[in-house]
Amino acid sequence: MTNPQGQATRQQRTTNPEFEVRRLNPNGLTLAEQIADGYDTLLNQLKVILPEGRELSLVKTHLEISCSYAKKAMSKQVENQA
Repeated sequence: MTNPQGQATRQQRTTNPEFEVRRLNPNGLTLAEQIADGYDTLLNQLKVILPEGRELSLVKTHLEISCSYAKKAMSKQVENQA
């Protein structure tokens, strides 16, 4: 299905809810930045404590993953969507 401008509508883009795209309103964008800032602060603190190596690489990877899930959870709240 397309809109009057010939662009694909949201229904046509994804069939699985896991891959939906959500546009954020200004409050949602602020919250996304706050989440990112919190993770950035945590990683910076851990980099002072932990030596470079495989374990720190895993910490970085899993923080990145959990940050993505935190942002996704926030974006699902209707009050944060544009």
